[in-house]
Amino acid sequence: MNIVACVKRVPSTEAVAKPTADGTGLDSTGNQYMISFYDEIAVEEAVKTKEALGAGEVTVLSMGSQGGTKEIRECLAKGGDKAVVLVDEEWESRDARATAKALTAQIQSMGADLVFMGRVATDRDNAAVGPMVGTYLGWPCVTDVVSLELGDGAGTAKVETEAGVETVSFSLPAIITCQKGLNEPRYAGLKGIMAAKKKPLEEVAPEVPENQMTAVEVALPPERQEGRIVGEGADAVPALIDALRNEAKVL
Repeated sequence: MNIVACVKRVPSTEAVAKPTADGTGLDSTGNQYMISFYDEIAVEEAVKTKEALGAGEVTVLSMGSQGGTKEIRECLAKGGDKAVVLVDEEWESRDARATAKALTAQIQSMGADLVFMGRVATDRDNAAVGPMVGTYLGWPCVTDVVSLELGDGAGTAKVETEAGVETVSFSLPAIITCQKGLNEPRYAGLKGIMAAKKKPLEEVAPEVPENQMTAVEVALPPERQEGRIVGEGADAVPALIDALRNEAKVL
């Protein structure tokens, strides 16, 4: 089975948001990166699926800047067989549609049978690329999967919804977006890290359509005002109510 795991490099959790000088985006200068948490689950499920089948190949697919491959190599160290990076220096400002179009074209050229993605990227929190890719490919897209069983040309998944966990059946090929609880991503061992250095990693120049959405202004929220004590004990209640009603205007 030809399996693809789509991953995205996102700023690390220690990154501090800072608007660009023109106020139309975020300044990524000096950012450290990591693989989006849910995409790590996607890589693990792709590798587990290959291992369960006893055959097949896992390709890690990403879109990013040239040379930004450290985190992609980490995915190879965890069991991916090869990687493809769609090189786009404007990747951080692409909207979901442009990203999905570029990924779709590459997935089609690879002849994939099954594609795993994270349910959402932890930087934009859109949860849109997976369903869009499924739509463009004309494949079933099963989102927020917490349990997965694959058979001959079909599969069954348990899906987390607001109303509870639903069980759905689908045919292959398909897009699966992975939710927390589907698996526990493995750590890369020394053997895997050394092997990853020799695994093929191809950088491809994709055709990326123009964004349909443009950021007009990016600004940090206003600083929170310093708190104050309005009184002590029961005597503070009238002053507190007055402040909530007339200053905060929440009553």
